[in-house]
Amino acid sequence: MQDETSTSIANLIEVVENQIADQDPKKVAETLMRLRMTGYSRDEAIEYIACALMVEIYDVSNHNGQFTLSRYEANLDTLPDMPWADEINLDIGE
Repeated sequence: MQDETSTSIANLIEVVENQIADQDPKKVAETLMRLRMTGYSRDEAIEYIACALMVEIYDVSNHNGQFTLSRYEANLDTLPDMPWADEINLDIGE
């Protein structure tokens, strides 16, 4: 299970890195810059952004939803706070 989790996190981070490189959505690069300017390391900021992306993936996979860019961007705006973390049983830092 831990190998699956590590792989999933690595995949999320790869997606975030691609979003930053492509500037799509632009809000991801903006969020990275905002978090860096408030004292977070690049790695920490990328992990936070990956958590916001995970919310969307969780909804798509568990609620037969579809990816919602506006909700993803709204979750990026809340970072580093993650009010939605309890809803998906997100364990940060473990």
